[in-house]
Amino acid sequence: MESRILQLISALRASGVRVSLAESAEAFSAVDIMGIQNREEFRLSLRATLIKDLKDIPVFDKLFPLFFGTGTPPMMGGNPSDDMSPEEAQQLADALRQFAESLRQRMQRLMNGDQLSRAELEALGQMVGLNQMDDIRYQNWMAQRMMRALAYPEVREALKELMEQLQQMGMSRDRVEQMREMIQQNLQGMREQIEQFAGERIAENMSERPRGERMDDLINRPFHALSDADKKVLQNEVKRLAAMLRTRIALRQKRAKSGQLDPKATIRSNLKYHGVPMEIKHKDRVRKPKIVVICDISTSMRFCSELMLSFLFALQGQVRKTHAFAFIDHLESISEDFSGSNADEAISSVLWRMPSGSYNTDLGWSLNDFQSEYMDTLNGQTTLIMVGDGRNNYYDPRLDIFSTMTRRAARTIWLNPEPPYLWHGDSDMPKYAPMCNNVLKVSNLKELADAVDSLLAG
Repeated sequence: MESRILQLISALRASGVRVSLAESAEAFSAVDIMGIQNREEFRLSLRATLIKDLKDIPVFDKLFPLFFGTGTPPMMGGNPSDDMSPEEAQQLADALRQFAESLRQRMQRLMNGDQLSRAELEALGQMVGLNQMDDIRYQNWMAQRMMRALAYPEVREALKELMEQLQQMGMSRDRVEQMREMIQQNLQGMREQIEQFAGERIAENMSERPRGERMDDLINRPFHALSDADKKVLQNEVKRLAAMLRTRIALRQKRAKSGQLDPKATIRSNLKYHGVPMEIKHKDRVRKPKIVVICDISTSMRFCSELMLSFLFALQGQVRKTHAFAFIDHLESISEDFSGSNADEAISSVLWRMPSGSYNTDLGWSLNDFQSEYMDTLNGQTTLIMVGDGRNNYYDPRLDIFSTMTRRAARTIWLNPEPPYLWHGDSDMPKYAPMCNNVLKVSNLKELADAVDSLLAG
């Protein structure tokens, strides 16, 4: 019992609930006093000692039954064939023969009301990645994946076909309806069993995984799979990663001050000495880059671009000049927002002015805006960075403008969360990519941080 309480406390902390050591000790004291015979008193004693904020009560109520049971395990209905006449049983057997063996076994299992064994649940969880999941909000989603792995959407359709077949074979409407209701109860019981198992396993993962491992999981998790709470955690992590990059880049630039010998500068400098003595001059190997960044902040790209802008804001000291632009269906300059000292306020202002919505992304039109007003920001010392998935909703991609931009810039880097095998449909990436010096996949925070480090190293 003590180990389960400790697991609950660890899971609460992993869910963002602050539980101090003193409160943990109070929880054990309360359990000693109240006992564990009465489940409701046991639950309330833990909640009263571990939870101090009303907003955390739903988290506790969600986790508690996953460690200490619900008191009402899912029940299966009976077997509809138990009270069938021999003729009805024969009709059922004949109707089942038309289905494939694996499908027939699953249908028979539902009609019998058989629960899944622990070994079967473990195998299903392993198959769908449940053992790596440590966020309780994904309980229902993982349960749905397990149901799909069992092919139960197909089973449900097959059962519907079976009921129609039995009616055509002459089975009474009442008997068919009785069978349908009982199978539905069994299906619901199996769904509840799977949901309960998924919740228990996720809660155990939360309690066992150290915070550092959870952060490693988050920074490697694709942007599209992040919850709102995950995004808030990563927004804080960006600041830490940016500070590390800032130190690394500054040290790299300092060490690279002395580059190759510059003969012209050496001769000019030593004319005043008539060549004796001689001061050696070197070319700077690394120069702070000038950056033009154009970010897609439509719904699918919004968080990735938000993190990219956070990095650039935090690394202003490592670049000579940054011109920043954002677009959805038109382009806006956002450089002015970055003139202050608060990155969060600057980015919030941009996102507020350009809210996501149902309007379609139009990169081609945004490039036209850039050509009309901002083309002079590009020159032979500029790195052009595009942040987007290249999806253009079948509008004109304006490849002519993009080609001009890449020729004016020293180099063009495209950061895209999608791998090349997804570049189809309304994606114009196969057309844009050949004009870029490099296309980097940035589907998670780690890849984005590595890309930023690589960009500024160059």
